[in-house]
Amino acid sequence: MSLPYYIDMIGVLVFAISGALAAADKKMYQDIFGVFFTGFISAIGGGTLRDVTLGVYPLAWVKNIDYLVFITLGVLLTVIFKKAILKLHKVIFFLDTIGIGVYTILGVQKSLQHGVNPFAAIILGMISAVFGGVIRDTLINELPLIFQKEIYATACMAGAVVYVLLDYYGIHTDWNAIGCILLIIIVRLIAVKYQLSLPKINF
Repeated sequence: MSLPYYIDMIGVLVFAISGALAAADKKMYQDIFGVFFTGFISAIGGGTLRDVTLGVYPLAWVKNIDYLVFITLGVLLTVIFKKAILKLHKVIFFLDTIGIGVYTILGVQKSLQHGVNPFAAIILGMISAVFGGVIRDTLINELPLIFQKEIYATACMAGAVVYVLLDYYGIHTDWNAIGCILLIIIVRLIAVKYQLSLPKINF
């Protein structure tokens, strides 16, 4: 198994937990199917849209059962340890931050492997990272983070741009991926800690 595989499975796991936790926070635990579906769509939503755009079939989670295994594991961990997890107010935020870092870089890597131009790879990396969260927030009747003033998609773009540049200059793929994932996480954490945001546009 390669490093990208393990990174991918970590992303699936944390997004599944993030989605299940979001469902729990909205008191959706009366229906275990609803919790599983929220975790499932959070984990595969962005990657599915990316693969459809790239014309990659069968979809990753359809071809490889490991995705469903890790999604199920994430949901079960959330259900079993929900009381302990829900006491930690920053858990959903931190898991989501890890998830967007992982999925952004995986999205860029896969896009470049399929021969798209660097600008499209950056966009598809962002889609991989944020689209699952958009669906998750819509399902639980929350305003998606990309429409709020927080630096969210911007952090993904920063990491994606740096990855593409370093890839162009021949930096080792694994080190490039790890560094840019950490960059996205750090940018988002700093932005939230110091309440940084992009300038507003008044229409």
